[in-house]
Amino acid sequence: MSDSQAKLARKSLDKILNPLRDERIVTPPRGWTKAIRESLGMTTRQLAARMNVAPSRVSAIEKAETTGAITMKTLRDTAAALDCQLVYAFVPTKPLDELLHDQAARKVRNELVHLNHTMRLENQAVTPDDLNGEERRLIGVYLTTLNRRLWDTE
Repeated sequence: MSDSQAKLARKSLDKILNPLRDERIVTPPRGWTKAIRESLGMTTRQLAARMNVAPSRVSAIEKAETTGAITMKTLRDTAAALDCQLVYAFVPTKPLDELLHDQAARKVRNELVHLNHTMRLENQAVTPDDLNGEERRLIGVYLTTLNRRLWDTE
């Protein structure tokens, strides 16, 4: 994917995800399956019949959902049997461009710490203003060219 395509993709995703970022959706303590089923007045036996499974399977599904051991397919099938739509998304805590900037800043600061340390040992220390200017420049370089090394660990 080119840099311009990646930027357009980030902008498009952010437009979709921004409304979700502010939502505070709290999962019911006993899971969505049980919460919806019970609020509809549906028994495990009735849900099992709608899913063409044994009633014990519904209990297993409800338990697996609360422990996080459920599959997406099972969630989709269960949602359909409850006349619900499964909504699945990763919602970044900040806009994607901001996440990229933060990562670039961390990466650059880490690189400059090592560089500045080496230069001080060689008695070639750089002024704080020069260091800040170089930090801004390198962050810009990382952000203008979608650098695959941005997410590498040191």
